[in-house]
Amino acid sequence: MLILLAFIIVFHITSAALLFISTIDNAWWVGDNFSTDVWRVCDTNTSTCMAITDEFNEYQSIQAVQATMILSTIFCCVAFLVFILQLFRLKQGERFVLTSVIQLLSCLCVMIAASIYTDRHEDLHQSLGYRMEVSKGQYGYSFVLAWIAFAFTLISGVMYLVLRKRK
Repeated sequence: MLILLAFIIVFHITSAALLFISTIDNAWWVGDNFSTDVWRVCDTNTSTCMAITDEFNEYQSIQAVQATMILSTIFCCVAFLVFILQLFRLKQGERFVLTSVIQLLSCLCVMIAASIYTDRHEDLHQSLGYRMEVSKGQYGYSFVLAWIAFAFTLISGVMYLVLRKRK
């Protein structure tokens, strides 16, 4: 039982780490001389970064991605705290339903964010607000980590739903 508990905790912390990295790091869309995320655009040749503001086309889409990624990270952290509390407060044989619901909300939020970015990326990178050509790029590792975090949070949410408290 202790090994299973350790695995669940490590799996949840890994999910949270993936969410933090994908939300913070500047690699959602990358090219030869630039990298961009949901917060800023960086020119790798001159090492300068520019914040994404309301002068960009599709700024509302970027704000939706920002908000849902932040919510996803918060939900994942709250789910971990609720799991720790439920570990000590639940009666034997009960399920971790509250933890599961919160973790599945985190899963939903990261799926929404990655889906919006996937759908709107062409329009996002055609903006006149960019001072460089960013349309000729590809998805970066932060974007891939967001989708991996989606899978991890989904698996852990289902795992908490099935899990029962034992001695």
